[in-house]
Amino acid sequence: MPVIPRPAASGPLRLRDFRLLLAGAAAGQLGAQVTLVALPLVAVLELNAPAFQVGLLTAAETAAFLLVGLPAGAWVDRMRKLPLMIRADVVRAVAMASIPLAAVAGVLTMVQLYVVALITGVATVFFDVAHQSFLPQLLPKDQLVPGNGALETIRSSAQVAGPGIGGGLVQVLGAALAIVADAAGYVLSALFLWAIKRPESRPEPRPEASLRQDIAEGLRFVFGHRLLRVIALTTGLANFFTAVLMATQSVFLVRVLGLAPGVVGLLLAASAVGGLAGALCAGRLAARLGQARIIWLSALVTGPFALLWPLSTPGAGAVLFALGSGVVFFGAVVYNVAQVSFRQALCPPRLLGRMNATLRFLMWGTLPLGALAGGALADAFGARVALVWCAAGFLAVPLPLLLSPLRRMRELPVTEQAEAGPSGTADPAEPASIG
Repeated sequence: MPVIPRPAASGPLRLRDFRLLLAGAAAGQLGAQVTLVALPLVAVLELNAPAFQVGLLTAAETAAFLLVGLPAGAWVDRMRKLPLMIRADVVRAVAMASIPLAAVAGVLTMVQLYVVALITGVATVFFDVAHQSFLPQLLPKDQLVPGNGALETIRSSAQVAGPGIGGGLVQVLGAALAIVADAAGYVLSALFLWAIKRPESRPEPRPEASLRQDIAEGLRFVFGHRLLRVIALTTGLANFFTAVLMATQSVFLVRVLGLAPGVVGLLLAASAVGGLAGALCAGRLAARLGQARIIWLSALVTGPFALLWPLSTPGAGAVLFALGSGVVFFGAVVYNVAQVSFRQALCPPRLLGRMNATLRFLMWGTLPLGALAGGALADAFGARVALVWCAAGFLAVPLPLLLSPLRRMRELPVTEQAEAGPSGTADPAEPASIG
């Protein structure tokens, strides 16, 4: 039975708690997108950091996926998800608020930026794992694709509005003070989540299971399933080269193309329109073409547009950067809606946290490595050369999908047994139920 039947007419938006989840996502994502512009500009404009230090800052933001990615899943499976998300939002708000306070006091340094990036990254790991594990408790299986599509629409809308707002705030207030918007976004997110009333029972304690055993069970589930393995490899590869882009784009746009902060924000906002379009189209594309088919098609068709990044030139030629990003982001969002919904429907509820965390460790753990590589390439050879390597990498992203069984499938199975994992055992790939 495929994961994606056609969405019910009423849709997930009929549920008050899901609407609150969306509102929290909107507030948090909008603030985070402001910071996506403002934080590197703090380093570039206010602290005059070289390209490698900017790459190191991007690496610090994502290093938590390597540092705590695996144990986070085991811990999340032992906790109630909603209170954990609220606490993570509070931690991120406090950490971000320290940057404008230090700037006003005249004591802001790169060391503080690294520490704040690392703290918020750890909180984000726990928030994201809990968030993806909480959604199947709110929605039935046949609403996961429209539910994830709605969340991606919110995220993509924030990617459209946030950079423009962030660039404008940097232009008016300075980069450090613009980060106040991120702290406020996390506070609002926590308040919306706090208003969710759906009862959530504490997971059954399992005193006989150690943290190591729990982590191993999550690893066996992921590595024991042939489709999850290829999704992890493909997404990890894509994220590596995405991190190269994120580590170098601010340096490229400001120092190579000579753009002002406000124009940088508008350019990134224009780029994000493609992601918004992908979120709006993902469900219909999956229903028309098949959920399995759309996963590899989205990467294959849109990846070559990454070549427009290094071809961008000062002035009107900067539009090429926005066009390349818009098409690549369109494919990325369509891909994400399809593969995340598949993972949520595939996994037994008791393993959701560990499954999501294991995949985040494998797929997002490449982000700090890509950021360091991007910073090093930009420092040694220039930001444009770094973007050439980044674009070449995006051409290779679809290869694991094209060499996998996905290429011959239309829909994704949700009841097939996982193949034997490293230990020789297998977990059944049961569909998730509503808890």
